[in-house]
Amino acid sequence: MLKEAIYHRPKDNYAYACTNGDLHIRLRSKRDDLQSVSLIFGDPYHWEEGKWINEEQKLIKTGSDQLFDYWFTSVTPPFRRLKYGFSLSDEVETIYYTEKGFMSERPSDTRDCFAFPFINSIDIFNAPSWVKDTVWYQIFPERFGNGNQANDPEGTLEWGSAEPNPTNFFGGDIEGVINHIDYLKELGITGIYFTPIFKAHSNHKYDTIDYLEVDPQFGDNETFKRLVKVCHENGIKIMLDAVFNHSGFYFPQFQDVLENGDQSRFKDWFHTREFPLKTEPMPNYDTFAFTPFMPKLNTENHEVKEYLLEVGRYWVREFDIDGWRLDVANEVDHAFWREFRQEVKKIKPDLYILGEIWHDSMPWLRGDQFDAVMNYPFTTNILNLFAKKSISNKEFIENMVTVLHMYPKNVNEVAFNLVGSHDTPRILTECDEDFRKVKLIYAIMLTFIGTPCIYYGDEIGISGDQDPGCRKCMEWDESKQNRDLFDHIKKLIQLRYDHPLLANEGELTFIPSDYHETCIAYTKSNGTNSFFVIVNTEDKEVNYPLPFNLKGKKIRNVWTNEEFAAESNELTVNLSGFGFSILEF
Repeated sequence: MLKEAIYHRPKDNYAYACTNGDLHIRLRSKRDDLQSVSLIFGDPYHWEEGKWINEEQKLIKTGSDQLFDYWFTSVTPPFRRLKYGFSLSDEVETIYYTEKGFMSERPSDTRDCFAFPFINSIDIFNAPSWVKDTVWYQIFPERFGNGNQANDPEGTLEWGSAEPNPTNFFGGDIEGVINHIDYLKELGITGIYFTPIFKAHSNHKYDTIDYLEVDPQFGDNETFKRLVKVCHENGIKIMLDAVFNHSGFYFPQFQDVLENGDQSRFKDWFHTREFPLKTEPMPNYDTFAFTPFMPKLNTENHEVKEYLLEVGRYWVREFDIDGWRLDVANEVDHAFWREFRQEVKKIKPDLYILGEIWHDSMPWLRGDQFDAVMNYPFTTNILNLFAKKSISNKEFIENMVTVLHMYPKNVNEVAFNLVGSHDTPRILTECDEDFRKVKLIYAIMLTFIGTPCIYYGDEIGISGDQDPGCRKCMEWDESKQNRDLFDHIKKLIQLRYDHPLLANEGELTFIPSDYHETCIAYTKSNGTNSFFVIVNTEDKEVNYPLPFNLKGKKIRNVWTNEEFAAESNELTVNLSGFGFSILEF
């Protein structure tokens, strides 16, 4: 038994409380090392005749990655407190694991045990429930639709008449979104994530000039208010992009510092190092990356903090938005985000707060800051398998198991899953224009745990390289759209709505990678009903023997709507090259 690999802590993704009073307990061990794991648990104050009263419950193995096995169980402490340890067995011995380490005898009292002192309801991670059932659509406003040519900026090009570059404009606006709500409804979209809409100098709008005003190129605040109303009437939520890490170069407060230097009343709004400020050869003030036109805001400054908190409150209070996506969230101090959450949730308790973080985000996901982060590990894993072909099916499964065990289950259910955005090449381009691979990717994303997001135009086969190539104008000529791909994604979205198990009910479990060399498969089950998703990752026909004894059960392929009965305990599913199947039983 490799003790060095065994790990548990009574917090975060290893021990966490759910809203129904359940306590989820996880343990990590070396891969293929332990045969069984049990939880020894009881109330810390439940003693009879000088003995601690406890019970034992087996953990199940929920997955294996390259190095570790992960074990899980759920208990419901009647008095919302728990003391516990673990019984660990391999082929040689049984030992016990507690907060004080390893011991040869079963713990007989609570002194050495792990403690979950009390399930305080205020500490429970509680993301908005509606997010789990939402399918998002990301819109880059300048490129989705030109609904009002009267607000076009000078030099606006004819829609789609040129390749996008960092400085050109095509006139996309809020009216253009309103005009195409029916299209989004047809696809099945129930949430829109907008990249920034506030007044800014660039076409991407991440260089804010005024956080309280819609960019005149997009319309005005009243136009946006009308958009929110129309979307809500059609069952669509709205999430805005909050760029609080940095402002734009033409932000009035920064312009004041440029003009007045050390005498500016706003000098402490930014991280300045010397005066006068210089943009070349390297800015002498902190910026986003080394971009001189995006000076970093000092969110520890009281005036800055209050200004940005009012921005957060204003768009919730006055426009009834449903979510904030927080740009470069990891570079803003935790104290600011804690106060931000409190302020916006006072106005709208079920507001969704989504952070843009590319690495392990557990410090932001303890219920006091964000509801979720953008699930870039999911993105990377998908692309590495289907587009870059840099990992095997085995590595894909192992990586996905790692992703699923990075955070608590109630965090995973609202994780923002995406396979493309305004910052990345188009998914079709990543897949070398192979629509079959794109279809497989969406089959996985739309049957996976989390809340999925489609980047505008990906559903009709728009291609494009890295920014600015990925920011083409939306194609509204249906004869130039890939309607087969559109219908494919539309059908998957509908299946997700029709069958909550294909979304966030139940548990997701991968079939071990050595079961079949060319296929990836996983179950979604709630203990009564199950779905089985099989994906053939190669361009050759295969037969996949189901790893279950389903004799006598009725099985339905929900993708083809075929039903059949398993007449024996050996059942095989035929898959075409880059094909997939979704079975219900």
